[in-house]
Amino acid sequence: MIAILLSPFYILINFYIARWLLSWMQACSKHFNNKKIRILIIVIYTFFASAMIIGFLLPSNALGRLMKLIGNYWLGVLLYVVLTVLIADAIRLVAIKSKKIKEEYIHSKRTFVIAGTICITIIASFSIWGAINARIIHTTKYQVTINKKVEKLKKLRIALVADLHMGYNIGTPHIEKMVEKINKQNPDLVVIAGDIFDNEYEALDNPKQIVKTLKNIKSKYGVYATYGNHDIKEKILVGFTFSKKGEKKESDIRMDQLLEDANIKLLRDEGVLIEDSVYLYGRPDYRRPGRGITERKKPEEITEDMDKSKPIIVADHEPNELQELADAGVDMDLCGHTHDGQMFPGNITTALMWENSYGYMKKDNMHNIVTSGVGLFGPNMRVGTIAEVVIIDVEFKK
Repeated sequence: MIAILLSPFYILINFYIARWLLSWMQACSKHFNNKKIRILIIVIYTFFASAMIIGFLLPSNALGRLMKLIGNYWLGVLLYVVLTVLIADAIRLVAIKSKKIKEEYIHSKRTFVIAGTICITIIASFSIWGAINARIIHTTKYQVTINKKVEKLKKLRIALVADLHMGYNIGTPHIEKMVEKINKQNPDLVVIAGDIFDNEYEALDNPKQIVKTLKNIKSKYGVYATYGNHDIKEKILVGFTFSKKGEKKESDIRMDQLLEDANIKLLRDEGVLIEDSVYLYGRPDYRRPGRGITERKKPEEITEDMDKSKPIIVADHEPNELQELADAGVDMDLCGHTHDGQMFPGNITTALMWENSYGYMKKDNMHNIVTSGVGLFGPNMRVGTIAEVVIIDVEFKK
């Protein structure tokens, strides 16, 4: 419903940008005054602007995948087009109001061409870098001390990943890079903190190869996962999900099977005791707990039957209820979800929305670590943020 209500704004924005682009091109060269060339430009622009909707309407075949991929790139480009043009227009208005620059110079054809060229250079630079940067997976390391003595373990190396969003943006090659990064660090334990899929199982480029790739993760104590808000069977368009009336918000059964085939243990509001020494508890998503769970356990319910003399680690997709978890005796909370905003200025927005939107924070005696994720949601770019595998070296000592 929200997507439908916003559609007129999307049309108006694209009309404004297309008109601005044509005006700039005509100012650059008289050749763009040719009617046929202008029509061609409008057709090309319309193709990119409508790629998302076309992909949404098409079946999940090769053409549908391609259109959705183009549409996701377009979303990222459009964000920086809108921001750049708005800033440029604001500067022009300030210049007019200040009256420090002659109006004939501000409105001159030469000024328009120079300003437009600068704008397009900025847009292209941000967009190209964003597309390249999204495919570079970094390794981020933290050292944490949990003040509990563990007889069998003095140290534990944990690889934390989240927000893989396997689907139209993220395919097998990117997952292969992630697995390579994880294995290079020789982790004792691997935790996947939700949003493994991007809503539609059909979006996977090669499910069998993905299973084979994920099975290659090397971990002494295994690979454990929780589901996030996008591990739900739903159609998706520009970040908005569409489901049939009365349809339950739960994962596609094929998603569950893929994880099982890949030797990944899915924790659904349940925990495991690793080496009879460390608890790992996987929480269902805060908003969409999934199949068989109507309401997830409260923090105090998670730990009430645990031996609190042993370290307690929680994997939770969204970094919520940090104080409650700390009060319940949790020693470390591992999260994702925020993407660290994914694209500037998104990281400024997420910092205002979450107590810890990215990185490390200590809440009383609890360590909270939020990763920016491996994959992407929506725009196929990362600007001002990184894709990462997080390595946490945990030391246990009284």
